Amino acid sequence: MKSWVALLRAVNVGGTGKLPMALLREMAEAAGFAEVRTYIASGNLVFRSGSTRDAIRAALETRLESYAGKPVGVLIRDAAEMERVRADNPFAGYPGNRTIAFFTDQPISADTLSAARHVRDEQMVLGPGVIYIFYGDGMADSRLIIPVTGTMRNMNTVTKLAEMAAAT
Repeated sequence: MKSWVALLRAVNVGGTGKLPMALLREMAEAAGFAEVRTYIASGNLVFRSGSTRDAIRAALETRLESYAGKPVGVLIRDAAEMERVRADNPFAGYPGNRTIAFFTDQPISADTLSAARHVRDEQMVLGPGVIYIFYGDGMADSRLIIPVTGTMRNMNTVTKLAEMAAAT
């Protein structure tokens, strides 16, 4: 069995997609995952499974759609991938709450970054399956739009998830 991290899109953010973390843990356990834990109430799940990435995603998305009545996107990373995102952070010297990893399963290239809209003081760097973004003035007033679908976590959260996955 392998350690995995599931990152749910648009869960418990801005008053939308309400999902109690206890229910998320129950869904994961019902899917056969072991050592299931959540971290903060924004759709972060750490667990062990012998299933493939695609099977894990499908099991969670099916249960989440049944609960929410609409599709809920799930991005899956293994423990090593989460650690690599943490270790490769090009903005490691900056505050973790102003630096985020934007996770995506879509292809990303330099063209993706040049197509971003409403860029002000944000700095962006590509990584494998992730775009690192440093919000110099913070995220509250940013209007940055990146033309790919994904989900973001600040680097404080990425660090904690990487630690949890390594210990699972």
